[in-house]
Amino acid sequence: MELVPAVCLLLLFCSACRSEDGLFLEDPELVWVRMETMMSKEMTPAPETKLLRSASGSGSPEAKNVPQYLAVPASQTLKQVFKPEQGARSLPNLANEMLLVTAAPTPAIGATAGTKLVEILCHVDRMYVRIRREVFKTRDAYKYLKLGTCPVNKGTKEHYYLLYLLRTDCGFEKKSHPDYLSFSNVLHYRPTGPVLREMPFDIPLNCNYPRFFHSYKVGFYPDRMGAVFKRLQPKTSFTLTPQDASGNEITGTKTFTLGEPMYFEVTQPDRTAQLGGQRIYIDKCFVTASRDPNSNPRYTVIDNQGCMIDGKENEQSRFLAGASEMVQKFSLGALIFKNGVSASSSQQLYMHCEISVGTRTPTQGSKACNYDPATKTWKELYSDDSVCTCCDSTCSLAQPKASRGMISSHSWEVVASGKDDYAAVDPRMNSLDVAEHEDLKQWENDY
Repeated sequence: MELVPAVCLLLLFCSACRSEDGLFLEDPELVWVRMETMMSKEMTPAPETKLLRSASGSGSPEAKNVPQYLAVPASQTLKQVFKPEQGARSLPNLANEMLLVTAAPTPAIGATAGTKLVEILCHVDRMYVRIRREVFKTRDAYKYLKLGTCPVNKGTKEHYYLLYLLRTDCGFEKKSHPDYLSFSNVLHYRPTGPVLREMPFDIPLNCNYPRFFHSYKVGFYPDRMGAVFKRLQPKTSFTLTPQDASGNEITGTKTFTLGEPMYFEVTQPDRTAQLGGQRIYIDKCFVTASRDPNSNPRYTVIDNQGCMIDGKENEQSRFLAGASEMVQKFSLGALIFKNGVSASSSQQLYMHCEISVGTRTPTQGSKACNYDPATKTWKELYSDDSVCTCCDSTCSLAQPKASRGMISSHSWEVVASGKDDYAAVDPRMNSLDVAEHEDLKQWENDY
């Protein structure tokens, strides 16, 4: 007969302790053991390495027994010691001590003698707390046990569990320290009623997350997620060069007048690094009045993964064929930003472009499309025009581009007018009645 109240109590406990914000786990004991095991392995020294013997038969020195990682204070990060510089120099003693550290024997978590009444495990984004049920004399003690403001969310025959993410609104307090980041809370037990069978208590709990580590683990094994279709290139492997109409590089500061044709070339100076069957693509280009590509104002010339959108405004803006498909040229008419401009104004401008490398066969995500005003269609510079049909909408990427970088040209100057007397011109126009000129009606709405 005593089993019936026990079963009812278990059902009542499960229904009362379920929390939408907590980690409601089917078997918290297994989770706890798994976390203990994982943390114990991380704290143990790295496996000893067997070194090969030399050909002469003499034994090599034994591999040093090092920890997998070691938490260090900010004062011992020694980043400046390993800063690349020219020449050679010996490492300071602090660096030698850091590199030659010896693993200290670390007892496994949970290996200490005795039964712990309250335990805490600190994971990267959560706090695991459990307390033995034998602490309490009343069967409904879980009702008055809270982690901050959050209730017990799981119970077993041996423990009450409070498993919560640090982002949960349980009253976690976050503090930043030079050497670590801490999250703290309080385990409260505050029974109600006219009498007490256990004394109330408040147990402070704290998780410290070190900011700096020295890692001695040998080897990293990343998981490959999908395929990489682009060859990785350093950002400095491409150049964006202003040129004259003959294809010669413009050195120094060149002055253009409004509307004068300008030419640019994107290439890879290190031709030995090129792979066969590849092609340079200009995904985006824009003009700024500052060397900083993040500055404003800006005027976009190429966008949408290789569409010469300025070609719809000015027929001088076009992709041009280069000496090879690993050289991409384009042109546009000289322009200036209109804010604050006058007839005698001049502006110093910069071109910034996003570059990628792909296969010779273009796609909607990698192409060079010019606008043809005669047919009002887009045409690919070398290949099938069908990849350009998205230029009037949004061109999607089938795969993320691995080899993409932002490059900038040196500056050039544009003057608003090539003749000083333009400022003295006072244009006068008479109103035009279109009804009197039937031959002009065909131009209406012809944009």
